Amino acid sequence: MNTRAAGRPYHHGSLPEALVAHAVELLDEGGTEAVTVREVARRAGVSASAPFRHFPDRAALLAAVGEAVAADFGAAQMAAVDSADTLPFRALGAAFVHYALAHPHRFALLRRAVFAADRTPAMEEGHRALTDGITDLVIAGQRCGELRQGDAEMIRIAAQALVYGLSQMFVDNYLDASRADVLINQAVDLFGLGVLAPGSDRRTAAENA
Repeated sequence: MNTRAAGRPYHHGSLPEALVAHAVELLDEGGTEAVTVREVARRAGVSASAPFRHFPDRAALLAAVGEAVAADFGAAQMAAVDSADTLPFRALGAAFVHYALAHPHRFALLRRAVFAADRTPAMEEGHRALTDGITDLVIAGQRCGELRQGDAEMIRIAAQALVYGLSQMFVDNYLDASRADVLINQAVDLFGLGVLAPGSDRRTAAENA
């Protein structure tokens, strides 16, 4: 997310993108509380009223920031998959957690903007495209024998729950971020193997019958 070079005039139609880019900078620096229309305008070198021609209020600006961050988040995961030299599914999960570690304030915004029921239409479209892409990745892994057979949608949900929880634990300093790579690999390996001993699922079913 690059901002314009200092001193370069905005081209027609580029101001909204520039305002969002500056807002993302403020988000990275101090969280959503730091994102104000006045400061965004100051950094963009425009009048305090200029942003309101494109965003009627701060909430609209933050919604646009959320959409930009979500797109960047999804692109980072897909780039990790495309460049993976091991299992793409593993690379996807690692990229999820590493994004949260690198951008904790963005992750906090994503929690509210993406992993919630009231997504904006643009956010909903992007979220659906990302989750469909992950499900397709699961199906591809199953077809080539990398992943075990099962409900691909449920595997996607379980995998997202794992990396979402890991991300939050790192961001909250519950887990040591310096050990992120080791813990991510161990957690993903355990997820892949499962935690039930062979036959234990059958015993549990019999006991509950």
